[in-house]
Amino acid sequence: MTPARDHQGEALNPALQRRSFLKAGVGTMAALAALAGVAAPLRSLKSGMSMDAFLQQHYKRLTPDLLDQILRRVENEIARDYGAKVTVRDVKPMDGVQYGYALNLTRCNGNRKCVEACVQENNQTRDPQMQYIRVLEMPSGSLDVEKSDLYYDHEQVPAKDKYYLPVQCQQCQNPPCTKVCPVEATWTEPDGITVIDYNWCIGCRYCMAACPYEARRFNWQKAEIAPEEINPNMGYLSNRIRPQGVVEKCTYCLHRTREGKYPACMEVCPTGARVFGNMLDPDGEINYILKNKRVYILKEDAGTVPRFFYYFDV
Repeated sequence: MTPARDHQGEALNPALQRRSFLKAGVGTMAALAALAGVAAPLRSLKSGMSMDAFLQQHYKRLTPDLLDQILRRVENEIARDYGAKVTVRDVKPMDGVQYGYALNLTRCNGNRKCVEACVQENNQTRDPQMQYIRVLEMPSGSLDVEKSDLYYDHEQVPAKDKYYLPVQCQQCQNPPCTKVCPVEATWTEPDGITVIDYNWCIGCRYCMAACPYEARRFNWQKAEIAPEEINPNMGYLSNRIRPQGVVEKCTYCLHRTREGKYPACMEVCPTGARVFGNMLDPDGEINYILKNKRVYILKEDAGTVPRFFYYFDV
């Protein structure tokens, strides 16, 4: 039998037939939820997700026409639920690009401007506020994150005898999160960004357990964002408002970076501690840093091979 293929001609994994299986009825949906160890699919329906949204095909199977219909539907749903006029696009990866990120630990002073910009850019829920970036206050001379303080509160930063270690999705080349997903709702794109199909995610949170960087977040409730605080420029696989009951995370602001812009966290950094670019460019700043600086990889022994690097000036 000839295997099913997506609109790019790639053979599809049988696991991507999940929604067709679900159409058999509510009893089947409950059975699949039990197999995954959660009842997230049924909970998603109760939280306001339409049946069309719940039963739509995996992102990789969507034809251009069907995807365009879905983008318009998402825009209408956000307008209905949040009173905001938005534009949702599907921004594709660029050829010849592998994104990398480097962070200068000598320059970072723990001001958390990156956290604020990320929340605003990526339409993260405000109550309680979700944050993709964790800034850890570290004792000088130590690389042991177990000794860090996430909840530091100083009138001025940096504090004496401290340095700061921002942690977010490392966009790993060997990501454990994608391997444990039972429905293939998360995968790595050709430009190195690991993404999530929010409509396909069943909320089992296996990916959260697998991530050694604590970089993924679970949406326990409908996102709380005031209409005037919503960023109307949205990407389907990045910063569109996510439904309740799914996992989300940093995507290097792919709706920006795939159009030649910087991630929001880098753009607002007041100390110039963040560097972003194409790892395939031999003359790019990322490759200069990797060749000439003291580079540190967080939890290197986990074998995830991150595309996120830390370095020192000296």
